[in-house]
Amino acid sequence: MIFNLQRYSTHDGPGVRTVVFFKGCTLECRWCQNPESRARGRDLLFEPRHCIAGCGECVKACTEAFAHDSTGGIHIARERLTGTDLDRLADYCPSQALWVCGKPFDLEAIMGEVLRDKPFYERTGGGMTVSGGEPFMQPRECAALLERAQAQGIHTAVESCLHVRWDFIEPSLPHLDLLLADLKHVDPVRFRDWTGGSAERVLDNLRRLRQHGVAMILRVPLIPDFNADEDSIRAIVDFAADEAGVKEIHFLPYHTLGVQKYAQLGMPYLASRQALDKPELLAYAEGYASSRGLAAILRG
Repeated sequence: MIFNLQRYSTHDGPGVRTVVFFKGCTLECRWCQNPESRARGRDLLFEPRHCIAGCGECVKACTEAFAHDSTGGIHIARERLTGTDLDRLADYCPSQALWVCGKPFDLEAIMGEVLRDKPFYERTGGGMTVSGGEPFMQPRECAALLERAQAQGIHTAVESCLHVRWDFIEPSLPHLDLLLADLKHVDPVRFRDWTGGSAERVLDNLRRLRQHGVAMILRVPLIPDFNADEDSIRAIVDFAADEAGVKEIHFLPYHTLGVQKYAQLGMPYLASRQALDKPELLAYAEGYASSRGLAAILRG
């Protein structure tokens, strides 16, 4: 299942790229900017500001899960939504206050979109990036898409948190030109507390990828109270240089552009509501990475 396809991207690998977003993730990062990517199945999003008060079309379409609340707005009992309800509600709301996120993986349809911009890839050194969610959670689909793109002469990249079993990653390796690997922390306790996952699984996969000679760029989101401090940065950079064997590392300062999606999904937001504003820390991260022989880039 995928949840988005974005053309003309310039931040997800070299050149101009088309990014295919796979749905489903094995982590629950507090700061996740794409919370609609977490579940493997479809999600319903609701934006009250677009709702036509008194319209009631959703209530008529799905009486078990929708009701008018005391203010005249809409209350959604999401636990009562079924697949049939989501089928009925897709593209149903007249004001587009409700929409369904997620659609089945269709290799031919995706490649049709990817190939539309092949001239841009050729002129800019771009290509296709598979992102998520966690694309390696769907190992057959991910490998098939990479293989088809590569057969068309298109540069392939995957953006992954690497929190999956090795046998989920391995099928894609013969068709992968570049891996954009998230490295959030090397401390197992802090990693587990903030993501619900195992840091050792990620670190072990990075070591294996080095052994397989996979071209990698590490991407480090800098999150307040989690890893936006000098000790954490040193530990991450040291692992990158000594054990992952990469040559390039990207630092991504925390922002809050995805906060509104949590409300649309009926989910709490558990990270800071203030963007990271520590230019001296970013300068330190760049300087320390450079001192360890890594090319360091800040990504806004």
